[in-house]
Parts: sequence; structure tokens; C-alpha cells
Amino acid sequence: MTKNLAYYSKKFSPKVKTTNPSGLNVNRSMGTAPNKPILLLSIIELISRGGIRKNQIPLSGELVATFMNVWRHLEPNRNPDIGQPFFYLRSDGFWHFQPNPGFELAINSKAKLVSAGALKQAVEYAYFDDELWQILQDSHDRSVLIQVLIDEWFSGASNIEGILQVNVFAQLQEELERAGGKIYQPEELNSEQKVIVRDAAFRKIVATTYGYRCAFCGYQVLDIQGQGIIDGAHIKPFAKYFDDRIDNGLSLCKNHHWGFDRGWFSINDDYTIIVSEELREEAPNCKPMREFVGESIILPAKQQYYPRIEALRWHRENIFDAA
Repeated sequence: MTKNLAYYSKKFSPKVKTTNPSGLNVNRSMGTAPNKPILLLSIIELISRGGIRKNQIPLSGELVATFMNVWRHLEPNRNPDIGQPFFYLRSDGFWHFQPNPGFELAINSKAKLVSAGALKQAVEYAYFDDELWQILQDSHDRSVLIQVLIDEWFSGASNIEGILQVNVFAQLQEELERAGGKIYQPEELNSEQKVIVRDAAFRKIVATTYGYRCAFCGYQVLDIQGQGIIDGAHIKPFAKYFDDRIDNGLSLCKNHHWGFDRGWFSINDDYTIIVSEELREEAPNCKPMREFVGESIILPAKQQYYPRIEALRWHRENIFDAA
């Protein structure tokens, strides 16, 4: 069978044994659950706005935020759960998983990884059939598939197109930037989905604030989607202080994020680097950490986002000195 627009239009329609046996299979135990159609609408919208530029679809904060926003408008009386459709869409034949290293067996087994947290840990990204991905690159064909999903699953709903066009993740990011970040109350993060969105927003804001460069070594690398090797790292750990203020953040590459969290280096009140004397280093192709001693870290363009002195002192006293 040719996997063309007509083929995927049927795949996106409800499964009916007599007329459309290859359609989208949804759980009907408590009525028709539209998890999968809402996930597909969310993904197609991210493709339309350039949030997804290659056939690699991670369970990102932006996707989760989009899914939850669409869900709130279309299914206000049910709690959103992106883990269910993200996992079970694989049974429809056009959605596949790339496992994270070490999770190949879990992905290829019959284990049900239906929580958002378990999926983030096990799945690097999902991807569509190549044929479907190519179809979704065409604006007309995207519009056709969006209309199929709306007509077949949400015919009574209004202004779905307008809902889809609201970039709630960007709105959250802008709101947090204006406020300088946020200290959360534990009850505000009562679901894995909210945690994923919060974490992604903080990390993106901090990385953007530092121009996607490591504050320690200056390293920067970005792909075509704007994804980089830089992390938005917390100075005082979030798990203890729930502090997502921007001045509790540092933009660090993977290596130096790991080293900072373990107290291998820290930062003085004048923003100069100190490094543990207990390290044994061999760095034939890069600058050793010890050679950064006394150098100033890269700082944000806006002074209001400079690392908070109180947080740096906490790190020196509780992480660096302890190490």
C-alpha cells in the first residue's frame, strides 16, 4: 500500500473494523479518549511553527506545554496525560522510538513505559515514518491532516486552529524572564508533566541569557533546531530550594555542569573561578580546568541576571568545600 496523504488521513481517523480497520486505535473503556489526536495536533503545530525541524520528536517541555494547553480546551473535565499517547501511539505503526543508551531492551520489550518521567529516561526521541514526515513538511498536506483530526475527533469544538497557534511555552518563558524567574511551591509541581515544562523553561532561559555559551569555558555548539550542548544549571539545587530564579542559574557545558555539581570548581564573589586542588587531570586536546583558576566566568549581558552572590557562597560552603 502506498503511504501517501490519503493513507495517513485514514490512519488519523477512528479505527472502525468494517470501514477503517487501520485507523487510530484509542481507548474506549471510559468513552473515546482523544489522547492520540491531541498529541498529533500538538506535534503538527510545533512542526508548523518550526519548533520541530527534523524527524526526531523528544518528549520536550515545549511539546508537553502545547499538549496540555490543547487538552485544557478540548477535554477540560479530564486530566491531561501525555505519557499514554506518546507510548501507545507506537501501536499504530507510524510512530517509532529511538531508545537512550542502555534502554534498548526496555523499549523493545513489552514493558509499558507510560509515565512522562519513565519515557524521558528511556526514549531519546520518537520519529514518524519517513513518508509521513515528508508529508508533514508541506503546509497544504499538514492542513489536510489537521482538518482530518478536527473533523473526525473534535467536530463540535470551536476555534481549535486558534488554540493551536498559541505558543504557551514561549509565553511562559517570556513571563519568567520578565519576573527574573520564580521560586516554586512544591504543590505547584504535582505532576511529571509540570516538572518537565518547568525544567525546560528554566534551562532554556538560562542558556539563552548566556548566549548558549558555557560560563566556565566559553564552549558553544548549536544544531539546526537551536539545540545545544549547554545546560541551564542550578547553583543552589532545585530539589532542595525550588529556586528557578535566573540568578540561581549558570550556563554550563555537560562536562562543567557535572563538575560544578560535584564541587570540582566554584566561583568567587568577584566571579572568578576556583578549582579543587584534589583533581588529577589529563587534557591533551583541551585546556585543563586548573588553568582556568583566577579567570572570570562569562557573564550575561544584563547585570540583573548575574549569578546571585548568596547562591555562589552557598555553593562554595556546601558543595565545593565539602568535596
